[in-house]
Amino acid sequence: LLSFATNVKPFQQPHVSRKVPVISLQHVKTVDHLQGGTSSSLTRAVTALRAGNTIADGENNKRMVPSIFSTVTQYVNKNFFLVAVLFAKVLPSLGKNGGILRPELFIGNYGVTVIFLLSGLSLQTSELTQAISNIKLNGLIQALIFGFWPFCIGVPLRYVLTNLLPNLIPPALVDGLLIMTCLPTTVNMCIMLTSASGGNVATAICNAVISNMAGIIFTPLLLLHFFGTTIQLPFGKMVLKLCQKVLLPVTVGQLLRMTPAKEYYKQHSKTFKRLQEVVLLGIVWNAFCNAFSDGLGIGVKESIFLMLLLPSLHLATLGAFFKFFSLPSFQFSRSEAVAAMFCASQKTLAFGLPLVNTIFQGNPNLAAFCAPIMFIHPLQMTIGSFLLPMIQKYTAINGEYR
Repeated sequence: LLSFATNVKPFQQPHVSRKVPVISLQHVKTVDHLQGGTSSSLTRAVTALRAGNTIADGENNKRMVPSIFSTVTQYVNKNFFLVAVLFAKVLPSLGKNGGILRPELFIGNYGVTVIFLLSGLSLQTSELTQAISNIKLNGLIQALIFGFWPFCIGVPLRYVLTNLLPNLIPPALVDGLLIMTCLPTTVNMCIMLTSASGGNVATAICNAVISNMAGIIFTPLLLLHFFGTTIQLPFGKMVLKLCQKVLLPVTVGQLLRMTPAKEYYKQHSKTFKRLQEVVLLGIVWNAFCNAFSDGLGIGVKESIFLMLLLPSLHLATLGAFFKFFSLPSFQFSRSEAVAAMFCASQKTLAFGLPLVNTIFQGNPNLAAFCAPIMFIHPLQMTIGSFLLPMIQKYTAINGEYR
């Protein structure tokens, strides 16, 4: 016993998360020899090992439940628009207008107001003062957003799909593509991609704000120009409705920034962002519930067509606008050209979905009108993230002008 205690060193193993009894083979043989070679000690040792493994397996099983729940939660967070569409397909009667939950009231009226109120509250106008003075760059970006997109992309695309390829996709989906071209740029996405690529963040913030503010007026005017005969509301009532649902909440949000509400919003920004996502999720769910309940919507053929057309269209505009803003005659810096490229090539979901829902509320083709907007939203982030390394190399080159 003395020899065993002094010469045999304790067995050491790396730290592991689960506590499992460790009994070496040398310990088992030694104890068995001291007890007369009986097998009872070996049996007890094996039993101890098995008990330890059983306890560890039990701990693993306990950890599997939250792990599975966490995986499902992460998937829903990343694909909540897809989840809304699938849920609408399974239970369309639950979320349609006039249903038991009355989504047209809580989502269509109050939900849209909440989105624009929070947008106005989060808008940081102080960071835009340096970029506002660049009138030439800002003017070109806005001209591409509200001029080039609808008249040089939307109108020709509508002509081709209506006259040359009339049976390729439904007319309502063609109108949805034209509606998408009339929308302003994104807010968070273009700023985030500009920052990650080394572009001019102030320019991105400035034009994102200008575009979304101007979109309150220009987007309805463009839609009235293209769909004037199909819009049921008179122009005066439509503008009044937009002011009540969009302009007034944004103005109130800006005024709230002068109060302690600004600091409260900063402290709970993640919660308010989640609230905006929930409202958007409700708008998508309500639109597709109405579509599926009435037997409308887009099929597999239309979905494949959008998955082929929209990425190609976005890549083409990124390349064309990059070449345009990099022309030596403009003398824009590399960072400004990158910011302008992202701002001019993207179309907003957060602003566009509530706005289209407001203008075309009650239209049976509302889901088809919104489909291109919802399809292009994740594609813009995916393509922009894929191009980041290339753009970072471009902005890192010495020299301000190309």
